[in-house]
Amino acid sequence: MTILVTGATGSVGRRAVAGLLAEGHKVRASSRNPRTAGLPDGAEVVAGDLGRMETLPALFAGVERMYLISINGDGVLDRPEEVVAIAREAGVRRIVVLSSSGRPYHTVEGAVRDSGLEFTFVRPGEFATTKIDVWGPSIRAESVVRSAYLDVPAVPIHEADIADVVVRALVEDRHVGRTYELTAPEQVTQRAQIEAIGAALGRPIRIEELSPEQARENMLREGWPEIIADHILGYFVEWEKEPPAVSGDYAEVVGRPGRTFAQWARDHVDDFR
Repeated sequence: MTILVTGATGSVGRRAVAGLLAEGHKVRASSRNPRTAGLPDGAEVVAGDLGRMETLPALFAGVERMYLISINGDGVLDRPEEVVAIAREAGVRRIVVLSSSGRPYHTVEGAVRDSGLEFTFVRPGEFATTKIDVWGPSIRAESVVRSAYLDVPAVPIHEADIADVVVRALVEDRHVGRTYELTAPEQVTQRAQIEAIGAALGRPIRIEELSPEQARENMLREGWPEIIADHILGYFVEWEKEPPAVSGDYAEVVGRPGRTFAQWARDHVDDFR
């Protein structure tokens, strides 16, 4: 059985490839730049672009199960119905979608659900890895973070936890038809996250509070697509009114508690040096 991982060089895809290979599965990993993908030995690394329909029959050929990212480029996957139809025609029988609770992503979920194929939807909230791009430059240069919503509780998830659930959904039948909402195992404010990164680095990080408008400008200046910046900040608008709940889905699927933000900070300490 060949399992396809799309977006294989992403933070989740890369870990999903490694997890599947570790369990002895045959993995095809798609990347726009296979020569520079740097994926683990044992994966069949191929060129792939979900936005180019003419390339998909070859990409999907011989694949029984696939991990489908719902982002392509700077926005939500275009023409998901066509992508899924080509996958079904090629013989794909199960699709695990990296999705979100946000409305734009429901078009991808709908296309997969309506296809008649086996499916699992994996819906993480805020990725902890966003802190590398949002905070990393100023921490590395000045040991400072400038941000809004510093004391709003959040549940940013370690990308390894997402990948763990993706792997289980791809290889275990009990997850067919399920939707998993994934969060960190505890609430943690942005202020506490900054302190955790400082503890991992072994040095204090100064904090400067911004307005939401200033925070958005900062993200766009750092190169974040508007749809992603607005998506991230939109969460905090909601959480200011109603703090996010901690989901137990990771523990249900994997059988152990998820990784804390402090663990994530230690795992990524080099990204902030």
